[in-house]
Amino acid sequence: MKNEPLRILVAEDSPTARRLLVEILRTDPALTVVGEARDGVEAVELCQRLRPSLVTMDIQMPRMDGLDATRRIMTEAPTPVVVVSTLVERDIHTSMAALRAGALAVLQKPVGPESPDFEAESRRLRDTLKAMAQVKVVRRWPERTAAPPVPVEATTPSTARPPSVLAMAASTGGPAAMYRILSDLGGGDVPPPPILLVQHIALGFGSGLATWLGTATSLRVKVAEDGEPLLAGTVYLAPDDKHLGVTTDHRAQVSGAAPIQGFRPSANWLFRAVAGAYGRASLSVVLTGMGQDGLDGIRDVHQAGGHVLAQDEATSIVYGMPGVVVGANLAHEVLPLGQIARRLQALFQPAGRGP
Repeated sequence: MKNEPLRILVAEDSPTARRLLVEILRTDPALTVVGEARDGVEAVELCQRLRPSLVTMDIQMPRMDGLDATRRIMTEAPTPVVVVSTLVERDIHTSMAALRAGALAVLQKPVGPESPDFEAESRRLRDTLKAMAQVKVVRRWPERTAAPPVPVEATTPSTARPPSVLAMAASTGGPAAMYRILSDLGGGDVPPPPILLVQHIALGFGSGLATWLGTATSLRVKVAEDGEPLLAGTVYLAPDDKHLGVTTDHRAQVSGAAPIQGFRPSANWLFRAVAGAYGRASLSVVLTGMGQDGLDGIRDVHQAGGHVLAQDEATSIVYGMPGVVVGANLAHEVLPLGQIARRLQALFQPAGRGP
């Protein structure tokens, strides 16, 4: 029935933290806790037996940590997983790896009722779980058994010039997608132009995301600083709770302007700025994510003569952001995740935008 509460499995080894999470979730009638796991082994077993709507996953647990548990769940009993983690540096790195393993989101673990931010953090947790529980996750087979990519015929690009900038944006599923693309981009014959990234992610994880993405590639990955020149072979990530754009003299623009459609950083902000500063020399990629952030900005890119790529539905965790772009006939090419980096490298070639 539509009004039945979402069934939540809580995986957390600390009895105190687990009790707190359960109490936070029980205050919302739309959620019900159907199981509690003390480690990753129990989390996998209970997920298979109880078939919950969603799993909240701690990272550091005995017997099997949250990273391995997430990977097992996504291959054996595909279920939406949200990592609920404390914000320590080592945990951020592992949490990013959990996103790559299949977790949909990473949230800060509420510290307790004594914190002035407790109510806001608790509300954010409940709201995120309700949103992520609606995601239709698919089974993730081990990489060694993955099928080879199917060739995709590209459409005719809008210009023969190599792009002067690459702008990419994503939400749910984005960190793993960006990791894959950057890992495949590193080591190409032609250094890529400056790469600007907008990723919707919980506060406090921006720096950790940049560090983690940097492990995937030989390219330099950093959090963008306002006014710095944009250099080839460098990846610039939008800072926490700031818009990322570019000025007409091709410098990074970091802004605390109001959120756009609820998002800061906003994909619309990025794509509009890139369209205005680079026009036909811009290349934009829309990756997996919920909602339609980026659609209006991509309209500007399209009108300015820039080239637009979108991730396909089959490889997107959520086909929201790329789906609306494709539905509006604004994507010049629609590609599976495994082919995006190869196509980008072809577009970077001085000879032009050939396949």
